[in-house]
Amino acid sequence: MATAMGGNLSKYAPIFLVLALSGILFLLRNMHTLERWNCQSVSSLYQLQSSISSAFKPSGAFLLLDHNHTYCPFLGQEPSSEEAREERYLLESISWPEPPTAGTPPLRFSSDPARSFFVIQPPASGARGASGQSVWRVGGKLEVLVHMQNFLGQPKRHGGDFLLARIYSPELGAGASGRVTDHQDGLYTVELPLLWLGPAQVEVTLVHSSEVVAVLRRLREEQPDRVYFKSLFRSGFLSETTVCNLCLRTGPRQPTLCNYTDPHSGEPWYCYKPRLLDCDTRINHAKGGYKKHLLTTTESMLFLSSTIKAPIQALGMDNITISPAVRELSLIRRDRSKFMPSGYYYQGSWRPLSGIPIQQFNDSSAITQCLRGKLFYMFGDSTVRQWFEYLNAFVPELKEFNLYSPKNVGPFMAVDSVHNILLQYRCHGPPIRFSTVSASELRYVANELDGLPGGPDTVVALSVWSHFSTFPVEVYVRRLRHIRRAVARLLDRAPGTLVVIRSANPQKLDAEVCLYNSDWFSVQLDAVLRAMFRGLRGVVLLDAWDMTLAHPTQPHLLHPPPDIVKNMIDLILSHVCPAKKERKRT
Repeated sequence: MATAMGGNLSKYAPIFLVLALSGILFLLRNMHTLERWNCQSVSSLYQLQSSISSAFKPSGAFLLLDHNHTYCPFLGQEPSSEEAREERYLLESISWPEPPTAGTPPLRFSSDPARSFFVIQPPASGARGASGQSVWRVGGKLEVLVHMQNFLGQPKRHGGDFLLARIYSPELGAGASGRVTDHQDGLYTVELPLLWLGPAQVEVTLVHSSEVVAVLRRLREEQPDRVYFKSLFRSGFLSETTVCNLCLRTGPRQPTLCNYTDPHSGEPWYCYKPRLLDCDTRINHAKGGYKKHLLTTTESMLFLSSTIKAPIQALGMDNITISPAVRELSLIRRDRSKFMPSGYYYQGSWRPLSGIPIQQFNDSSAITQCLRGKLFYMFGDSTVRQWFEYLNAFVPELKEFNLYSPKNVGPFMAVDSVHNILLQYRCHGPPIRFSTVSASELRYVANELDGLPGGPDTVVALSVWSHFSTFPVEVYVRRLRHIRRAVARLLDRAPGTLVVIRSANPQKLDAEVCLYNSDWFSVQLDAVLRAMFRGLRGVVLLDAWDMTLAHPTQPHLLHPPPDIVKNMIDLILSHVCPAKKERKRT
Protein backbone atom coordinates (compact mmCIF):
# COMPACT_ATOMS: atom_id res chain seq x y z
CA MET A 1 0.00 0.00 0.00
CA ALA A 2 2.83 2.36 0.98
CA THR A 3 4.68 1.46 -2.17
CA ALA A 4 1.63 2.21 -4.29
CA MET A 5 1.09 5.58 -2.58
CA GLY A 6 4.75 6.49 -3.07
CA GLY A 7 4.44 5.63 -6.73
CA ASN A 8 1.39 7.84 -7.09
CA LEU A 9 3.16 10.79 -5.36
CA SER A 10 6.24 10.43 -7.54
CA LYS A 11 3.97 10.44 -10.58
CA TYR A 12 2.52 13.85 -9.56
CA ALA A 13 5.83 15.32 -8.37
CA PRO A 14 6.56 17.09 -11.69
CA ILE A 15 3.12 18.70 -11.54
CA PHE A 16 3.71 19.99 -7.98
CA LEU A 17 7.13 21.29 -9.03
CA VAL A 18 5.66 23.17 -12.01
CA LEU A 19 2.94 24.70 -9.80
CA ALA A 20 5.51 25.77 -7.20
CA LEU A 21 7.77 27.37 -9.79
CA SER A 22 4.79 29.12 -11.38
CA GLY A 23 3.81 30.53 -8.01
CA ILE A 24 7.31 31.87 -7.38
CA LEU A 25 7.50 33.43 -10.84
CA PHE A 26 4.06 35.00 -10.38
CA LEU A 27 5.17 36.50 -7.06
CA LEU A 28 8.36 37.90 -8.50
CA ARG A 29 6.66 39.35 -11.56
CA ASN A 30 4.12 41.14 -9.39
CA MET A 31 6.50 42.54 -6.79
CA HIS A 32 6.43 45.83 -8.71
CA THR A 33 2.88 46.41 -7.49
CA LEU A 34 4.37 47.35 -4.13
CA GLU A 35 5.17 50.78 -5.51
CA ARG A 36 1.49 51.42 -6.03
CA TRP A 37 0.62 50.57 -2.44
CA ASN A 38 0.41 53.38 0.06
CA CYS A 39 2.64 53.42 3.09
CA GLN A 40 -0.01 52.02 5.41
CA SER A 41 -0.64 48.99 3.16
CA VAL A 42 3.03 48.09 2.98
CA SER A 43 3.34 48.66 6.71
CA SER A 44 0.59 46.12 7.27
CA LEU A 45 2.51 43.58 5.17
CA TYR A 46 5.66 44.10 7.19
CA GLN A 47 3.78 43.96 10.48
CA LEU A 48 2.42 40.55 9.55
CA GLN A 49 6.01 39.40 9.25
CA SER A 50 6.79 40.67 12.75
CA SER A 51 6.52 38.65 15.90
CA ILE A 52 3.31 38.42 17.91
CA SER A 53 4.88 40.35 20.75
CA SER A 54 5.62 43.32 18.54
CA ALA A 55 2.18 43.32 16.91
CA PHE A 56 0.77 45.39 19.74
CA LYS A 57 3.76 47.76 19.71
CA PRO A 58 4.60 47.69 16.01
CA SER A 59 7.77 49.23 14.73
CA GLY A 60 8.53 49.33 11.06
CA ALA A 61 9.57 51.43 8.12
CA PHE A 62 6.12 52.89 7.63
CA LEU A 63 5.11 53.82 11.16
CA LEU A 64 4.68 57.56 11.71
CA LEU A 65 6.12 57.94 15.18
CA ASP A 66 6.15 60.87 17.56
CA HIS A 67 9.54 62.50 17.62
CA ASN A 68 11.62 64.26 20.19
CA HIS A 69 12.21 67.66 18.59
CA THR A 70 15.71 67.94 20.05
CA TYR A 71 17.27 65.59 17.49
CA CYS A 72 15.65 66.77 14.26
CA PRO A 73 17.48 70.08 13.66
CA PHE A 74 20.89 68.60 14.37
CA LEU A 75 20.93 65.90 11.77
CA GLY A 76 23.72 66.47 9.29
CA GLN A 77 26.66 68.74 9.96
CA GLU A 78 27.07 70.36 13.36
CA PRO A 79 26.81 74.18 13.13
CA SER A 80 29.95 76.15 13.86
CA SER A 81 30.01 78.49 16.85
CA GLU A 82 29.31 81.46 14.56
CA GLU A 83 26.41 79.62 12.92
CA ALA A 84 25.03 78.66 16.32
CA ARG A 85 25.12 82.32 17.41
CA GLU A 86 23.31 83.38 14.26
CA GLU A 87 20.73 80.66 14.79
CA ARG A 88 20.07 81.78 18.38
CA TYR A 89 19.69 85.38 17.22
CA LEU A 90 17.22 84.40 14.50
CA LEU A 91 15.16 82.25 16.86
CA GLU A 92 15.05 85.05 19.42
CA SER A 93 13.99 87.54 16.74
CA ILE A 94 10.89 85.49 15.90
CA SER A 95 10.02 84.55 19.48
CA TRP A 96 6.29 84.59 20.15
CA PRO A 97 4.57 85.34 23.48
CA GLU A 98 4.12 82.18 25.53
CA PRO A 99 0.68 81.35 26.97
CA PRO A 100 0.26 82.50 30.59
CA THR A 101 -0.60 79.02 31.86
CA ALA A 102 0.47 75.52 30.92
CA GLY A 103 -1.93 73.29 29.04
CA THR A 104 -4.63 74.06 26.53
CA PRO A 105 -7.47 76.23 27.88
CA PRO A 106 -11.10 75.51 26.98
CA LEU A 107 -12.57 77.28 23.95
CA ARG A 108 -14.54 79.74 26.06
CA PHE A 109 -11.31 81.37 27.27
CA SER A 110 -9.78 81.74 23.79
CA SER A 111 -10.04 84.77 21.50
CA ASP A 112 -13.41 85.29 19.85
CA PRO A 113 -13.26 87.49 16.73
CA ALA A 114 -17.03 88.06 16.89
CA ARG A 115 -16.78 89.65 20.36
CA SER A 116 -13.47 91.45 19.75
CA PHE A 117 -13.43 94.89 18.12
CA PHE A 118 -11.18 97.68 16.88
CA VAL A 119 -11.41 101.46 17.19
CA ILE A 120 -9.90 103.99 14.80
CA GLN A 121 -7.87 106.49 16.80
CA PRO A 122 -7.91 110.26 16.14
CA PRO A 123 -4.95 111.68 14.18
CA ALA A 124 -1.87 112.18 16.33
CA SER A 125 -1.67 115.79 15.12
CA GLY A 126 -5.23 116.43 16.26
CA ALA A 127 -6.03 117.92 12.86
CA ARG A 128 -9.70 118.65 12.31
CA GLY A 129 -11.67 120.01 9.38
CA ALA A 130 -14.16 122.84 9.23
CA SER A 131 -16.92 120.55 10.51
CA GLY A 132 -14.82 119.48 13.49
CA GLN A 133 -14.14 115.99 12.10
CA SER A 134 -10.68 114.43 12.22
CA VAL A 135 -8.55 114.88 9.13
CA TRP A 136 -6.10 112.25 7.87
CA ARG A 137 -3.65 113.28 5.18
CA VAL A 138 -1.63 111.48 2.53
CA GLY A 139 1.78 110.63 3.95
CA GLY A 140 0.55 110.23 7.49
CA LYS A 141 -0.53 107.09 9.26
CA LEU A 142 -3.74 105.78 10.74
CA GLU A 143 -3.68 104.11 14.14
CA VAL A 144 -6.18 101.48 15.18
CA LEU A 145 -6.55 99.96 18.64
CA VAL A 146 -7.73 96.34 18.73
CA HIS A 147 -9.46 94.95 21.84
CA MET A 148 -9.43 91.14 22.04
CA GLN A 149 -12.14 89.37 24.01
CA ASN A 150 -12.88 85.70 24.71
CA PHE A 151 -16.05 83.72 24.07
CA LEU A 152 -17.41 84.84 27.43
CA GLY A 153 -17.18 88.45 26.29
CA GLN A 154 -14.37 89.14 28.77
CA PRO A 155 -11.30 91.20 27.78
CA LYS A 156 -8.21 89.07 27.28
CA ARG A 157 -5.35 89.95 29.59
CA HIS A 158 -2.46 88.51 27.59
CA GLY A 159 -1.14 88.71 24.03
CA GLY A 160 -0.01 86.20 21.44
CA ASP A 161 -2.89 86.45 18.96
CA PHE A 162 -1.87 86.47 15.30
CA LEU A 163 -3.47 89.43 13.52
CA LEU A 164 -3.21 90.80 10.00
CA ALA A 165 -4.36 94.25 8.91
CA ARG A 166 -4.64 96.30 5.76
CA ILE A 167 -6.11 99.54 4.49
CA TYR A 168 -7.72 99.41 1.06
CA SER A 169 -10.05 101.00 -1.47
CA PRO A 170 -11.65 98.68 -4.05
CA GLU A 171 -12.97 101.64 -6.07
CA LEU A 172 -9.46 103.08 -6.42
CA GLY A 173 -7.76 99.70 -6.78
CA ALA A 174 -5.61 100.70 -3.80
CA GLY A 175 -4.31 98.82 -0.79
CA ALA A 176 -1.47 98.66 1.73
CA SER A 177 -0.56 96.35 4.59
CA GLY A 178 -0.47 97.39 8.22
CA ARG A 179 1.92 96.73 11.08
CA VAL A 180 0.57 95.10 14.24
CA THR A 181 2.12 95.69 17.68
CA ASP A 182 1.22 93.28 20.49
CA HIS A 183 1.06 95.02 23.89
CA GLN A 184 0.71 91.59 25.54
CA ASP A 185 -2.31 92.66 27.58
CA GLY A 186 -5.10 91.86 25.12
CA LEU A 187 -4.60 95.16 23.25
CA TYR A 188 -2.97 95.54 19.85
CA THR A 189 -2.02 98.67 17.94
CA VAL A 190 -2.21 98.65 14.15
CA GLU A 191 -0.36 101.26 12.09
CA LEU A 192 -1.63 101.81 8.55
CA PRO A 193 0.10 104.06 5.99
CA LEU A 194 -1.96 106.69 4.17
CA LEU A 195 -0.69 106.63 0.61
CA TRP A 196 -3.50 107.81 -1.66
CA LEU A 197 -6.11 110.50 -1.84
CA GLY A 198 -9.74 109.53 -1.24
CA PRO A 199 -11.67 106.76 0.50
CA ALA A 200 -9.98 104.04 2.52
CA GLN A 201 -11.36 101.15 4.54
CA VAL A 202 -9.70 99.36 7.46
CA GLU A 203 -9.65 95.57 7.76
CA VAL A 204 -8.35 93.66 10.78
CA THR A 205 -8.27 89.86 10.67
CA LEU A 206 -7.70 87.32 13.42
CA VAL A 207 -5.67 84.59 11.73
CA HIS A 208 -5.22 82.55 14.92
CA SER A 209 -5.92 83.04 18.58
CA SER A 210 -2.97 82.87 20.96
CA GLU A 211 -4.29 79.49 22.08
CA VAL A 212 -4.14 78.10 18.53
CA VAL A 213 -0.63 79.52 18.06
CA ALA A 214 0.48 77.55 21.13
CA VAL A 215 -0.87 74.35 19.54
CA LEU A 216 0.86 75.09 16.23
CA ARG A 217 4.14 75.72 18.02
CA ARG A 218 3.82 72.34 19.78
CA LEU A 219 3.14 70.57 16.48
CA ARG A 220 6.12 72.20 14.80
CA GLU A 221 8.47 71.03 17.54
CA GLU A 222 6.98 67.66 18.44
CA GLN A 223 5.59 66.44 15.10
CA PRO A 224 8.14 67.40 12.42
CA ASP A 225 7.11 64.34 10.41
CA ARG A 226 3.40 65.20 10.14
CA VAL A 227 4.04 65.49 6.43
CA TYR A 228 5.96 62.38 5.44
CA PHE A 229 7.62 61.26 2.24
CA LYS A 230 8.42 58.01 0.51
CA SER A 231 10.84 56.58 -2.04
CA LEU A 232 10.64 53.61 -4.34
CA PHE A 233 13.61 51.24 -4.47
CA ARG A 234 13.87 48.82 -7.39
CA SER A 235 16.28 46.23 -8.69
CA GLY A 236 15.15 43.83 -11.37
CA PHE A 237 11.83 42.30 -10.37
CA LEU A 238 12.15 43.46 -6.76
CA SER A 239 10.73 46.77 -5.58
CA GLU A 240 10.08 48.22 -2.13
CA THR A 241 8.79 51.54 -0.80
CA THR A 242 9.94 53.08 2.47
CA VAL A 243 9.31 56.27 4.42
CA CYS A 244 11.78 59.17 4.06
CA ASN A 245 12.21 62.44 5.94
CA LEU A 246 14.60 64.82 7.59
CA CYS A 247 13.56 63.42 10.95
CA LEU A 248 13.44 59.65 11.31
CA ARG A 249 13.73 57.83 14.60
CA THR A 250 16.62 55.41 14.92
CA GLY A 251 17.23 52.68 17.43
CA PRO A 252 17.49 48.93 17.95
CA ARG A 253 13.81 48.40 17.06
CA GLN A 254 13.89 50.70 14.03
CA PRO A 255 15.03 49.87 10.49
CA THR A 256 18.47 50.97 9.38
CA LEU A 257 18.66 54.39 7.72
CA CYS A 258 19.85 55.12 4.20
CA ASN A 259 21.80 58.37 4.42
CA TYR A 260 21.33 60.64 1.40
CA THR A 261 23.06 63.69 2.89
CA ASP A 262 24.30 65.84 0.02
CA PRO A 263 28.12 65.69 -0.05
CA HIS A 264 28.51 69.24 -1.38
CA SER A 265 26.01 71.31 0.62
CA GLY A 266 25.71 69.01 3.60
CA GLU A 267 21.91 68.98 3.40
CA PRO A 268 20.64 65.84 5.18
CA TRP A 269 17.97 63.46 3.95
CA TYR A 270 17.16 59.94 5.09
CA CYS A 271 15.04 56.97 4.13
CA TYR A 272 14.41 53.76 5.99
CA LYS A 273 16.43 51.02 4.31
CA PRO A 274 14.38 48.49 2.35
CA ARG A 275 14.21 44.96 3.71
CA LEU A 276 15.63 43.29 0.60
CA LEU A 277 17.35 46.01 -1.45
CA ASP A 278 20.36 48.27 -1.08
CA CYS A 279 20.26 52.02 -0.51
CA ASP A 280 21.67 52.74 -3.97
CA THR A 281 18.57 51.25 -5.65
CA ARG A 282 16.43 54.31 -4.81
CA ILE A 283 14.77 55.63 -7.96
CA ASN A 284 12.33 58.36 -6.91
CA HIS A 285 10.94 60.69 -4.25
CA ALA A 286 7.29 61.50 -3.54
CA LYS A 287 4.99 62.96 -0.94
CA GLY A 288 3.76 60.13 1.26
CA GLY A 289 0.89 61.83 3.04
CA TYR A 290 -0.20 63.69 6.15
CA LYS A 291 -0.37 62.40 9.69
CA LYS A 292 -3.85 62.58 11.16
CA HIS A 293 -5.25 62.77 14.68
CA LEU A 294 -2.64 65.28 15.79
CA LEU A 295 -4.82 67.18 18.25
CA THR A 296 -6.41 66.46 21.57
CA THR A 297 -10.16 66.94 21.94
CA THR A 298 -9.64 70.27 23.72
CA GLU A 299 -7.21 71.46 21.04
CA SER A 300 -9.58 70.47 18.22
CA MET A 301 -12.29 72.70 19.66
CA LEU A 302 -10.03 75.74 19.13
CA PHE A 303 -9.89 75.23 15.34
CA LEU A 304 -13.36 76.50 14.52
CA SER A 305 -13.93 77.73 10.98
CA SER A 306 -15.45 80.88 12.50
CA THR A 307 -12.16 81.72 14.24
CA ILE A 308 -9.65 81.01 11.41
CA LYS A 309 -8.84 84.12 9.38
CA ALA A 310 -11.96 85.75 10.77
CA PRO A 311 -12.71 89.49 10.48
CA ILE A 312 -12.78 91.68 13.57
CA GLN A 313 -15.50 94.33 13.40
CA ALA A 314 -15.07 98.03 14.12
CA LEU A 315 -16.65 99.74 17.09
CA GLY A 316 -17.75 102.84 15.25
CA MET A 317 -16.51 103.69 11.77
CA ASP A 318 -14.24 101.39 9.79
CA ASN A 319 -13.41 103.82 6.98
CA ILE A 320 -11.94 107.27 6.49
CA THR A 321 -11.35 109.80 3.73
CA ILE A 322 -7.72 110.73 3.12
CA SER A 323 -7.07 114.42 2.42
CA PRO A 324 -4.24 115.96 0.37
CA ALA A 325 -0.76 115.87 1.85
CA VAL A 326 0.95 118.84 3.38
CA ARG A 327 4.29 117.62 1.99
CA GLU A 328 5.14 115.81 -1.20
CA LEU A 329 4.86 112.03 -0.87
CA SER A 330 8.39 111.67 -2.27
CA LEU A 331 9.67 113.56 0.77
CA ILE A 332 7.58 111.48 3.12
CA ARG A 333 9.04 108.29 1.64
CA ARG A 334 12.51 109.40 2.71
CA ASP A 335 11.41 109.70 6.33
CA ARG A 336 12.22 106.16 7.37
CA SER A 337 11.23 106.87 11.00
CA LYS A 338 7.64 106.46 9.85
CA PHE A 339 6.27 102.98 9.31
CA MET A 340 6.16 102.18 5.64
CA PRO A 341 5.49 98.83 3.96
CA SER A 342 7.51 97.78 0.92
CA GLY A 343 4.87 99.20 -1.39
CA TYR A 344 1.18 99.63 -2.09
CA TYR A 345 -1.39 99.19 -4.83
CA TYR A 346 -2.97 102.05 -6.70
CA GLN A 347 -5.23 101.58 -9.72
CA GLY A 348 -4.42 97.89 -9.51
CA SER A 349 -0.66 98.36 -9.96
CA TRP A 350 2.02 97.72 -7.37
CA ARG A 351 4.07 100.79 -6.44
CA PRO A 352 7.24 100.16 -4.43
CA LEU A 353 8.09 102.76 -1.79
CA SER A 354 11.82 102.29 -2.22
CA GLY A 355 14.19 101.17 -4.92
CA ILE A 356 13.75 101.66 -8.64
CA PRO A 357 10.45 102.82 -10.20
CA ILE A 358 8.25 100.01 -11.44
CA GLN A 359 7.24 99.78 -15.10
CA GLN A 360 4.25 98.12 -16.72
CA PHE A 361 5.01 95.29 -19.14
CA ASN A 362 1.53 94.92 -20.57
CA ASP A 363 2.36 93.30 -23.91
CA SER A 364 4.55 90.38 -24.85
CA SER A 365 6.80 92.43 -27.12
CA ALA A 366 7.89 94.61 -24.19
CA ILE A 367 8.80 91.48 -22.20
CA THR A 368 10.67 90.03 -25.16
CA GLN A 369 12.71 93.18 -25.63
CA CYS A 370 13.54 93.29 -21.91
CA LEU A 371 14.62 89.64 -21.77
CA ARG A 372 16.56 89.75 -25.06
CA GLY A 373 19.86 87.94 -24.54
CA LYS A 374 18.95 86.91 -20.97
CA LEU A 375 19.24 83.62 -19.12
CA PHE A 376 16.46 83.47 -16.52
CA TYR A 377 16.81 80.67 -13.98
CA MET A 378 14.05 79.93 -11.46
CA PHE A 379 14.69 77.58 -8.54
CA GLY A 380 12.39 76.59 -5.72
CA ASP A 381 8.80 75.69 -5.04
CA SER A 382 5.60 76.06 -7.07
CA THR A 383 5.23 79.76 -6.21
CA VAL A 384 8.24 80.56 -8.40
CA ARG A 385 7.13 78.02 -10.98
CA GLN A 386 4.15 80.36 -11.47
CA TRP A 387 6.54 82.91 -12.96
CA PHE A 388 7.81 80.41 -15.52
CA GLU A 389 4.25 79.45 -16.40
CA TYR A 390 3.16 83.11 -16.70
CA LEU A 391 6.01 84.08 -19.02
CA ASN A 392 5.76 80.91 -21.07
CA ALA A 393 2.04 81.45 -21.63
CA PHE A 394 2.15 85.22 -22.16
CA VAL A 395 5.11 85.46 -24.56
CA PRO A 396 4.33 83.56 -27.79
CA GLU A 397 7.95 83.69 -29.00
CA LEU A 398 8.96 81.40 -26.13
CA LYS A 399 8.78 77.72 -27.09
CA GLU A 400 8.84 75.16 -24.31
CA PHE A 401 11.09 72.16 -24.81
CA ASN A 402 9.58 68.78 -24.04
CA LEU A 403 11.87 67.42 -21.35
CA TYR A 404 9.33 64.68 -20.56
CA SER A 405 9.03 66.11 -17.06
CA PRO A 406 6.03 65.32 -14.84
CA LYS A 407 3.38 68.03 -14.85
CA ASN A 408 3.82 70.58 -12.04
CA VAL A 409 7.19 69.06 -11.14
CA GLY A 410 9.71 69.91 -13.84
CA PRO A 411 12.36 70.64 -14.75
CA PHE A 412 10.99 72.95 -17.45
CA MET A 413 12.77 74.96 -20.13
CA ALA A 414 11.56 77.45 -22.73
CA VAL A 415 13.64 79.17 -25.41
CA ASP A 416 13.25 82.08 -27.83
CA SER A 417 16.06 81.38 -30.28
CA VAL A 418 15.43 84.57 -32.27
CA HIS A 419 15.91 86.86 -29.27
CA ASN A 420 18.33 84.53 -27.46
CA ILE A 421 16.18 84.06 -24.36
CA LEU A 422 16.33 81.05 -22.04
CA LEU A 423 13.87 80.35 -19.21
CA GLN A 424 14.44 77.44 -16.88
CA TYR A 425 12.65 76.16 -13.77
CA ARG A 426 13.78 73.45 -11.37
CA CYS A 427 12.29 72.50 -8.01
CA HIS A 428 14.41 72.62 -4.88
CA GLY A 429 15.66 69.50 -3.15
CA PRO A 430 13.80 67.63 -0.41
CA PRO A 431 11.68 68.25 1.52
CA ILE A 432 9.48 68.87 -1.52
CA ARG A 433 5.80 67.87 -1.44
CA PHE A 434 5.38 67.33 -5.15
CA SER A 435 4.18 64.17 -6.81
CA THR A 436 6.78 61.63 -7.85
CA VAL A 437 10.18 63.12 -8.74
CA SER A 438 13.00 61.05 -10.16
CA ALA A 439 15.84 60.78 -7.65
CA SER A 440 18.25 61.91 -10.36
CA GLU A 441 16.28 65.18 -10.71
CA LEU A 442 16.52 66.11 -7.02
CA ARG A 443 18.90 69.07 -6.90
CA TYR A 444 19.69 71.44 -4.07
CA VAL A 445 19.50 75.15 -4.89
CA ALA A 446 22.95 75.87 -3.47
CA ASN A 447 24.51 73.30 -5.81
CA GLU A 448 22.63 74.65 -8.82
CA LEU A 449 23.81 78.18 -8.06
CA ASP A 450 27.40 76.97 -7.83
CA GLY A 451 27.02 75.60 -11.36
CA LEU A 452 26.00 78.95 -12.90
CA PRO A 453 28.64 81.21 -14.44
CA GLY A 454 26.42 84.26 -13.85
CA GLY A 455 26.96 87.71 -15.26
CA PRO A 456 24.99 90.77 -16.43
CA ASP A 457 22.83 88.62 -18.72
CA THR A 458 21.81 86.21 -15.94
CA VAL A 459 18.71 86.52 -13.77
CA VAL A 460 18.19 84.11 -10.87
CA ALA A 461 14.89 83.86 -8.98
CA LEU A 462 14.57 81.84 -5.77
CA SER A 463 11.54 80.81 -3.71
CA VAL A 464 12.15 78.39 -0.85
CA TRP A 465 9.69 78.46 2.04
CA SER A 466 6.35 76.62 1.75
CA HIS A 467 7.68 73.06 2.08
CA PHE A 468 9.52 73.86 5.31
CA SER A 469 6.47 74.88 7.36
CA THR A 470 6.20 71.58 9.23
CA PHE A 471 9.80 71.50 10.45
CA PRO A 472 11.54 73.26 13.34
CA VAL A 473 12.87 76.63 12.22
CA GLU A 474 16.47 75.44 12.62
CA VAL A 475 15.99 73.21 9.56
CA TYR A 476 15.01 76.24 7.47
CA VAL A 477 17.89 78.32 8.84
CA ARG A 478 20.35 75.65 7.74
CA ARG A 479 18.89 75.47 4.22
CA LEU A 480 18.93 79.26 3.78
CA ARG A 481 22.47 79.46 5.11
CA HIS A 482 23.68 77.13 2.36
CA ILE A 483 21.74 79.08 -0.26
CA ARG A 484 23.05 82.42 1.04
CA ARG A 485 26.64 81.21 0.79
CA ALA A 486 26.04 80.03 -2.77
CA VAL A 487 24.44 83.39 -3.67
CA ALA A 488 27.44 85.22 -2.20
CA ARG A 489 29.83 83.04 -4.22
CA LEU A 490 27.81 83.70 -7.39
CA LEU A 491 27.85 87.45 -6.85
CA ASP A 492 31.57 87.39 -6.05
CA ARG A 493 32.50 85.70 -9.32
CA ALA A 494 29.82 87.48 -11.39
CA PRO A 495 28.83 90.79 -9.72
CA GLY A 496 26.42 91.75 -12.50
CA THR A 497 24.08 88.82 -11.79
CA LEU A 498 20.58 89.80 -10.68
CA VAL A 499 19.27 87.62 -7.84
CA VAL A 500 15.59 87.93 -6.88
CA ILE A 501 14.41 86.23 -3.70
CA ARG A 502 10.68 85.76 -3.25
CA SER A 503 9.22 86.02 0.24
CA ALA A 504 6.41 83.88 1.63
CA ASN A 505 2.77 84.91 1.24
CA PRO A 506 -0.43 84.37 3.22
CA GLN A 507 -2.87 81.78 1.90
CA LYS A 508 -6.35 80.35 2.30
CA LEU A 509 -6.72 78.37 5.53
CA ASP A 510 -9.09 75.90 7.08
CA ALA A 511 -8.82 73.67 10.16
CA GLU A 512 -6.95 70.98 8.22
CA VAL A 513 -4.55 73.21 6.29
CA CYS A 514 -3.62 75.11 9.46
CA LEU A 515 -1.86 72.08 10.89
CA TYR A 516 0.61 71.94 8.00
CA ASN A 517 0.66 75.31 6.20
CA SER A 518 -0.62 77.94 8.59
CA ASP A 519 0.21 81.58 7.88
CA TRP A 520 1.80 81.57 11.34
CA PHE A 521 4.41 79.09 10.14
CA SER A 522 4.90 81.15 6.98
CA VAL A 523 5.30 84.51 8.68
CA GLN A 524 8.01 83.09 10.95
CA LEU A 525 9.91 81.57 8.03
CA ASP A 526 9.49 84.85 6.16
CA ALA A 527 11.07 86.82 9.00
CA VAL A 528 14.05 84.45 9.00
CA LEU A 529 14.48 84.75 5.22
CA ARG A 530 14.45 88.55 5.34
CA ALA A 531 16.97 88.65 8.16
CA MET A 532 19.37 86.22 6.48
CA PHE A 533 19.48 88.06 3.15
CA ARG A 534 19.26 91.61 4.48
CA GLY A 535 22.17 93.75 3.32
CA LEU A 536 23.45 91.30 0.70
CA ARG A 537 24.29 93.49 -2.25
CA GLY A 538 22.95 92.40 -5.62
CA VAL A 539 19.91 90.70 -4.07
CA VAL A 540 16.37 92.00 -4.60
CA LEU A 541 13.67 90.92 -2.16
CA LEU A 542 10.31 90.54 -3.84
CA ASP A 543 7.81 91.11 -1.02
CA ALA A 544 5.11 88.59 -1.93
CA TRP A 545 3.71 88.90 1.60
CA ASP A 546 2.84 92.57 1.20
CA MET A 547 1.79 92.14 -2.43
CA THR A 548 -0.74 89.49 -1.39
CA LEU A 549 -1.95 91.02 1.87
CA ALA A 550 -2.37 94.53 0.44
CA HIS A 551 -4.28 93.64 -2.71
CA PRO A 552 -7.68 95.38 -2.61
CA THR A 553 -9.72 92.62 -4.27
CA GLN A 554 -7.79 89.37 -4.64
CA PRO A 555 -8.08 86.57 -2.04
CA HIS A 556 -5.20 85.01 -0.15
CA LEU A 557 -4.08 81.91 -2.02
CA LEU A 558 -0.93 79.79 -1.77
CA HIS A 559 -0.53 80.42 -5.50
CA PRO A 560 -1.50 84.09 -5.90
CA PRO A 561 -3.96 84.94 -8.71
CA PRO A 562 -2.71 86.11 -12.14
CA ASP A 563 -3.20 89.78 -11.28
CA ILE A 564 -0.67 89.55 -8.45
CA VAL A 565 1.70 87.38 -10.48
CA LYS A 566 1.63 89.99 -13.25
CA ASN A 567 2.68 92.69 -10.77
CA MET A 568 5.49 90.44 -9.55
CA ILE A 569 6.76 89.95 -13.08
CA ASP A 570 6.58 93.72 -13.68
CA LEU A 571 8.72 94.26 -10.59
CA ILE A 572 11.33 91.73 -11.69
CA LEU A 573 11.52 93.05 -15.24
CA SER A 574 11.83 96.60 -13.92
CA HIS A 575 15.06 95.47 -12.24
CA VAL A 576 16.21 93.59 -15.34
CA CYS A 577 15.53 96.64 -17.54
CA PRO A 578 15.49 99.72 -15.30
CA ALA A 579 13.94 102.83 -16.79
CA LYS A 580 16.48 105.28 -18.18
CA LYS A 581 16.73 108.49 -16.22
CA GLU A 582 15.95 111.61 -18.19
CA ARG A 583 18.78 114.08 -18.40
CA LYS A 584 18.18 117.38 -16.70
CA ARG A 585 18.01 120.31 -19.07
CA THR A 586 20.57 123.02 -18.47
